[in-house]
Amino acid sequence: MPPHAPTDDGPAPGAAHHPHTTTTAERGSFALARCTCGWSGPARRSRDRARTDAASHAAGAGAGFPAGIGTDGS
Repeated sequence: MPPHAPTDDGPAPGAAHHPHTTTTAERGSFALARCTCGWSGPARRSRDRARTDAASHAAGAGAGFPAGIGTDGS
């Protein structure tokens, strides 16, 4: 029997695409990024860095990176 050619039938059943919606929150002197997938970035003193963490996570999640890892490895 000849081997089957690979097919692209889309995502596996039950693997619905859930968009990553990120926010930043403040706790005292620190800011941290959070996502609707459950990911949470490290506490940062820089709000801008927390926003960058959130953007990296959202971009990395869309590019096939695991949900807990952003493009910078955090």
